[in-house]
Amino acid sequence: MMDWTDRHCRYFHRLLSRGARLYTEMVSTGALLHGDVPRHLDFDAAEHPVALQLGGSEPVDLARCARMGEEWGYDEINLNCGCPSERVQRGAFGACLMAEPTLVADCVKAMVDAVSVPVTVKHRIGIDKSESYGFVRDFVGTVAESGCGTFIVHARNAWLKGLSPKENREVPPLRHEVVHRLKREFPHLVIATNGGVTTDEQVAAELAQVDGVMVGREAYHHPWWLARWDQLYLGLPDPGITRESVEEAMVAYMDRQATAHGTPWASIARHMMGLYNGLPGARRWRQVWSDHRLKALPPREVMALAHQRA
Repeated sequence: MMDWTDRHCRYFHRLLSRGARLYTEMVSTGALLHGDVPRHLDFDAAEHPVALQLGGSEPVDLARCARMGEEWGYDEINLNCGCPSERVQRGAFGACLMAEPTLVADCVKAMVDAVSVPVTVKHRIGIDKSESYGFVRDFVGTVAESGCGTFIVHARNAWLKGLSPKENREVPPLRHEVVHRLKREFPHLVIATNGGVTTDEQVAAELAQVDGVMVGREAYHHPWWLARWDQLYLGLPDPGITRESVEEAMVAYMDRQATAHGTPWASIARHMMGLYNGLPGARRWRQVWSDHRLKALPPREVMALAHQRA
């Protein structure tokens, strides 16, 4: 979800679900230790509960960054051991770390010792074409001994060579049964599944087997799906929101961001393009909000024009 789940995207998703846990895009330790920290770590208080996802493989650096995340106010620190991109592999982190469970355990231990918030791990069920259950079982077992109690498992292998990140989300077969088996073997751990879940029926089926479900691209492209989650899965009352009220709230947010930070509305609006997906006029509505010729207009005028066209 690099370049997708930035702070503006997360603010939008929080308007749709008050209880779902939100995750940042992966932030490398190098970016935090040597880059613009506020740009990577700033978030709106409304985003809670929100987790910071880190990418790295040096225990000392990860501990420092985890401490920064806790000081910034994040509710969880998550270590990414699932991204298969070659750029990430060149940094010696992401999915390639699954081949070094002892190193991952050292990284987790360093972070656990540095912070009081939970430290979690997101990973795949395997790397390359080996489908050995023992591989992921031993990975989880080793890392759990270092103090990690929550594992978010993308139910596909990561092929480290020969596939693009997009192909890595499509070509390796989904095997949610492996995640279910992990939960049976490690009942004391929190095990969540990820990958290919696109309907309420699938979520319900997975929650009968594991502790949680992470949804990425489907939630991004069809965000209105989130509006049912609080009632269906978290026992919260119906907030009574509408697509229009969410759009109105985003326009108010755009105004605040422009005043406080000079943020152009287009960099925020790009995340809500799926809000009306499936409804008549949605394509024309998207065309207006994505028309950069209108960027000089106030967002409220753009919203009015979008509804007029739609």
